[in-house]
Amino acid sequence: MSDAPNDLAPGRSRGTIALPENVRSPWWELGRRLLAALAILVGTVLLVYLDKEGYTDGNDPTGKVDLVDSIYYTTVTLSTTGYGDIAPVAEHARLINAFLVTPLRIAFLVLLIGTTLEVLASQGREMFRVARWRKNMGNHVVIVGYGTKGRSAVETLVNNGQNREAIVVVDPSAAAMSDAHADGLAVVSGDATRRDVLRRAGVAEASQVIITTNRDDSNVLATLTVRQLNPDAWIVAAVREQENAPLMKQSGANSVITSSDAVGRLLGLSSLSPTLGSVMEDLLTYGEGLEVAERDLLVTEVGKQPQTLPDQVIAVVRDEKVYRYFDPVVTQLARGDRLIVVRPARELPWAPRPGTHGEDSSTDED
Repeated sequence: MSDAPNDLAPGRSRGTIALPENVRSPWWELGRRLLAALAILVGTVLLVYLDKEGYTDGNDPTGKVDLVDSIYYTTVTLSTTGYGDIAPVAEHARLINAFLVTPLRIAFLVLLIGTTLEVLASQGREMFRVARWRKNMGNHVVIVGYGTKGRSAVETLVNNGQNREAIVVVDPSAAAMSDAHADGLAVVSGDATRRDVLRRAGVAEASQVIITTNRDDSNVLATLTVRQLNPDAWIVAAVREQENAPLMKQSGANSVITSSDAVGRLLGLSSLSPTLGSVMEDLLTYGEGLEVAERDLLVTEVGKQPQTLPDQVIAVVRDEKVYRYFDPVVTQLARGDRLIVVRPARELPWAPRPGTHGEDSSTDED
């Protein structure tokens, strides 16, 4: 469910869990090792055949060794069967067997046995990793759709302290899976409008769900399904058209972002006032210039007016309701309030960030 319009890929709706892995596929390793074993086999046959004068065939009256005998001798030697009917008789042939054929025999056996063990171990290790991931998963964040919006949402969460291991991506696209794995994220491959797919992503235990596909109908259905599985999750959903925002709210989304309106408004502001547009872009860019943040009210700030604080307060959260800084209700700040502020993205000597130096919060117990 990336940003592409055809995000409901057929045949990828059952929800397969895939954790990020740095090693290659075990089947790639199997093919590589089989080719190496074949190379050892062919190389040993050529070695014996080119030195056939140093060998004798006990089953042949002439004692001569041909190509078929070389293949036969190589297979029984590398497999450690060793019937003894063909044997090296020349001194150099025996030395070649001791110092070349014997190491090749060991390498051949290690490849065959090691490959079998590694394939089994790899499958078992993957099952163990998925089981451990499921056991530790809880209060995590589920990202539905890993296109441009999904990647930006993950980047913002990670930059603000969210652990990558506590983020799960749901997307049916192979390209999205590859991108998410490259970013160190676990992926459930499948259609997020299906209950079994969302269950595999642990939606019932998730604290937040961000829905970012590029189809409003998919977003509405995914929101309904998430809300059925987890009545308490905080759901943030994107819609392309403003007219679908009320429907998204009715479906259970706590917050709805209208992507087309937001982009259009930013474009209009940039056209009317390039400087205003640059400031808005600065606010949306993490790590530099200005940032919008939410923080606790400090004990030393209780009873003050929002306009007098070091941070530029733009809103106050009181009793789960948001008030603009000029609202008469929040003329004086009270214990338990939270502040929505505009401040420097990085702490500067001339603009210290309140609440980052161990100050007591007004929500702390006495």
